Amino acid sequence: MLREDWIPRRLLGGGGNDDGPRCVILTGEAPYVKEIVLPLGHSFVLQGSNGEFPFLTSSERLEVVSRARQALPKDKLLLAGSGCESTQATVEMTVSMAQAGADAAMVVTPCYYRGRMSSTALIHHYTKVADLSPIPVVLYSVPANTGLDLPVDAVATLSQHPNIVGIKDSGGDVTRIGLIVHKTRSQDFQVLAGSAGFLLASYAIGAVGGVCALANVLGAQVCQLERLCLTGQWEDAQKLQHRLIEPNTAVTQRFGIPGLKKTMDWFGYYGGPCRSPLQELSPAQEEALRLDFASNGWL
Repeated sequence: MLREDWIPRRLLGGGGNDDGPRCVILTGEAPYVKEIVLPLGHSFVLQGSNGEFPFLTSSERLEVVSRARQALPKDKLLLAGSGCESTQATVEMTVSMAQAGADAAMVVTPCYYRGRMSSTALIHHYTKVADLSPIPVVLYSVPANTGLDLPVDAVATLSQHPNIVGIKDSGGDVTRIGLIVHKTRSQDFQVLAGSAGFLLASYAIGAVGGVCALANVLGAQVCQLERLCLTGQWEDAQKLQHRLIEPNTAVTQRFGIPGLKKTMDWFGYYGGPCRSPLQELSPAQEEALRLDFASNGWL
């Protein structure tokens, strides 16, 4: 799945809208990559939480990035998830992702030994990765999956590293996002909301954009929300945000990747099957998913 997430214009210079031509990306026969039709005008994120990267081998992760880079226009920036559990493995994967064509690396927090993942340990981990990475590094905090929030004090320290350019924060705590914006305001560091459900609130407190799973299926609408926020049309932005909350929750917290892939199929993209042990939706779950989109006017 290529159009996993969306990055705003201010991160690495990507962004755009859904107008214009579309590109067909032929990405092989394995179940994790298929033919995908994508609107041009965006930067792309591969192997964030919706890319099923924990279920891919290292060679598959690199192949996805390589094939995407070959298919995308050269001016479209590609950010690839390169996080692994150990620092050494993350460094090696990040270097390999750069060689495969990634323009920046998004590095999720190591979490298996989360009880020992103190600020000191995480600062050491990310500093080592950023020191050795040939491409910019974006921090990635996704506590719903890792059980671990990247501490604000660690983010503030890491924001001073010249090769760490921002953070994707998917925790949904707007107070925390605002504090990160405040603590990193003197650095060349960008804070991104990790979900469309709190995108407006994040813009209102100083975030510069988002990396949003919902953009797989409602990309134009997510970009419209960005434009409304950036141009100060807050009333219209609020109305649109309200209509995105239930669909966003449906394809993230409620039904997860199976729900997201199902809606991609509905909207004319390729979602396809999930990798085991993830299971397809039941008929009742599929109907509930459809209702969350239809009741908000999207189906």
